[in-house]
Amino acid sequence: MKEFELKYGCNPNQKPAKIFMQNGKELPIEILCGRPGFINFLDAFNSWQLVKELKEALGLPAVTSFKHVSPTSAAVGIPLSDKLKKACFVDDIEGLDDSLLASAYARARGTDRMCSFGDWVALSDVCDVTTALMIKREVSDGIIAPGYEPEALEILKSKRNGNYNIVKIDPNYVPEPIEHKDVFGITFEQGRNNFEINKELLSNMVTANKDLPESAVRDLIISLITLKYTQSNSVCFAVDGQAIGVGAGQQSRIHCTRLAGTKADTWFLRQHDKVLNLPFKADIARPTRDNVIDGYINRNEEDVCAEGNWQKYFTAQPEPLTDQEIKAYLSTIDGVALGSDAFFPFDDNIERAKRSGVKYIAEPGGSIRDDAVIECCDKYGIAMAFTGMRLFHH
Repeated sequence: MKEFELKYGCNPNQKPAKIFMQNGKELPIEILCGRPGFINFLDAFNSWQLVKELKEALGLPAVTSFKHVSPTSAAVGIPLSDKLKKACFVDDIEGLDDSLLASAYARARGTDRMCSFGDWVALSDVCDVTTALMIKREVSDGIIAPGYEPEALEILKSKRNGNYNIVKIDPNYVPEPIEHKDVFGITFEQGRNNFEINKELLSNMVTANKDLPESAVRDLIISLITLKYTQSNSVCFAVDGQAIGVGAGQQSRIHCTRLAGTKADTWFLRQHDKVLNLPFKADIARPTRDNVIDGYINRNEEDVCAEGNWQKYFTAQPEPLTDQEIKAYLSTIDGVALGSDAFFPFDDNIERAKRSGVKYIAEPGGSIRDDAVIECCDKYGIAMAFTGMRLFHH
């Protein structure tokens, strides 16, 4: 297949639309089911690069959940604790511990469930049955992977009344070194960002604390590779083999850090005993449960514990999660990794990061206020590496 006609571009009025290879070669994909759209393919090709690089860097199966051309999370295949399984809504999955790919999916899809609603999924490895069964029950637009076990493919084909978008990509495909993009009828040309993110990138430790355990190295690599495919400005919190808070597309770095930090806090609070034991009605749909949990933690538009509201979701009126309980719980969090796609211009980013348990940081460096940022890290015993490499993505 040398080209594929799309229903429309980013919006229904943008026609005609198609994908094709400028060099006239065959597309490196097969569409096994559905009819992916313009934004679907943007998500698919960006997300595939992310999981491919994570697998190459860490040697573990990798999964990411994408939405509007940025990852909501990314994770590698590390088994989940019983408590984490419950927080990710996968404690009922048989055989989860036997599949590292499924474990990676459980982490990636379970991190920011509200933002992952209607996501695009990318798998680094051939999709197995356990992973397919988990994907089937979530609201999702499509998936890209290097292959599918026959039974797994049939499971996915049954999703969305047989219209689920399933793409198979050639894992050996290597794009041209020069890429192009048209904006306002003007063509931009640049070399592809083939910069390799690995352990050596974290060797320039600029803080008094220079201790980077292997777990921190892993999480910083996850954070940085995630940022490589996140719309800039961007900041990413990671821990335990998964990205837990992604702040994407903000004009100010502190707003990136606040957004990502708030998402990380919500992720940790999802594991609070009060949240895990909320008395949900048996017939509550998974997306509704996601919204209610977010409202319970963050006190959003609707007070889900209020009289007249709680009856819609719970079998009994739950006690609210108090500010004091939130503060006490988050104060116990430590060992979180934080990556930034460009330098921190002010130490307010470090102050905000510390509130979410950040202990390790990787950023390019190069600000005129680097000394102030380093001083703030030293105040809290944070270990920080200057990578010397910006990771903007647009």
